[in-house]
Amino acid sequence: MKVLITGCSGQVGHCLTERLKDKADILALDYKGLDITNREAVMRTTADFQPDYIINAAAHTAVDRAEQEVELSYAINRDGPCYLAQAAKECGAVILHISTDYVFDGNGEAPYKESDSTGPQGVYGQSKLAGEQAVAENCPKHLILRTAWVFGEHGNNFVKKMLSLAQTRDELSIVGDQFGGPTYAGDIADALISMVYYIEQVNQPEWGVYHFAGMPYASWFDFASKIFQHAEQSKVLAKQPVISAIPTSAYPTPAKRPANSRLDCLKIENQFGIKPSDWNAALNNIQAYK
Repeated sequence: MKVLITGCSGQVGHCLTERLKDKADILALDYKGLDITNREAVMRTTADFQPDYIINAAAHTAVDRAEQEVELSYAINRDGPCYLAQAAKECGAVILHISTDYVFDGNGEAPYKESDSTGPQGVYGQSKLAGEQAVAENCPKHLILRTAWVFGEHGNNFVKKMLSLAQTRDELSIVGDQFGGPTYAGDIADALISMVYYIEQVNQPEWGVYHFAGMPYASWFDFASKIFQHAEQSKVLAKQPVISAIPTSAYPTPAKRPANSRLDCLKIENQFGIKPSDWNAALNNIQAYK
């Protein structure tokens, strides 16, 4: 089994590389090793390696900067996936592509199903949706995994930010009216690998979009509360900061955040037997997030 991993220095890409390095013939590349916005480089790399699977973990994820870096966002989030999908089709590979809850408008409270109408509110979500469409149009054998609120030991994320702020502040204000499913990067990697193994066992999946995120649903305030509880119990913090919940309006950002990032994950469980990420359990390892 030969697997090409793009974006290997990111949160999920790093986990994928670590988990697959002894189980498959992998080619793990970051943007220095493969610029996915360069079609010629993508086609040449895949032609040389001839992967059975391409897992695209590369993305422009700076949500606020994307509002100014529009061309760059579309180059990485739409054009790159397009070229990877074309390359996958050319060599007969399956492409697995990571997407986001930001493809939805974030209205209402019901968890989003894969079949629900999209309506991204900013450049990041719009470019990621365009990437989904490009993958689907250019490679029949595609699995698109939408996820949300990614965190892990590697890279920058909300958990690390909270722990850093708590080192110097006794009180923190955290947004309490945005809800989603915090998702451990290692669990996302495991989900993608499970999908690959499912196909390796000569199973024919339903190609298309799947949701994978953490449970239970929580607000950023709820998530921060659990982070600090685990940190104090594990002696990562001497004491928890006092935190208060604030509305989104009190913390304006260049890009609009979805108030509702809840993803319904029944489809992936029914097709692949993959259960939602247990983000609370992932925080048991909070010493590794420092």
